[in-house]
Amino acid sequence: MRFVIARFPFDLDKGGVLASMKGVKPEPITGESVIIGRRAYPVKQVGAVITRQDRRDFTAAEVTRALTALGFTCRALAPETPPNAGLTPVQKASALLGAPAGV
Repeated sequence: MRFVIARFPFDLDKGGVLASMKGVKPEPITGESVIIGRRAYPVKQVGAVITRQDRRDFTAAEVTRALTALGFTCRALAPETPPNAGLTPVQKASALLGAPAGV
């Protein structure tokens, strides 16, 4: 399939992406990710490998759109749960004031 990434057209297919990523070690995930084989890769890392462009030249959304169309599973970064989740309002107020959690 033909995709436009950073204003350049690329003919990509699932087998080509799999072959390009073979042997590439995943970097730590800090944003959007894509599952390729059994590994999760940052979308920008995959975009840099398959397009051979600098990561600043394209957006994660462009690569995510292309990889989703090819059948890969893409995920957004899961929001972190606040440290006070599951506490009552009194417990939250106590935590903000620096009181022990059991009070």
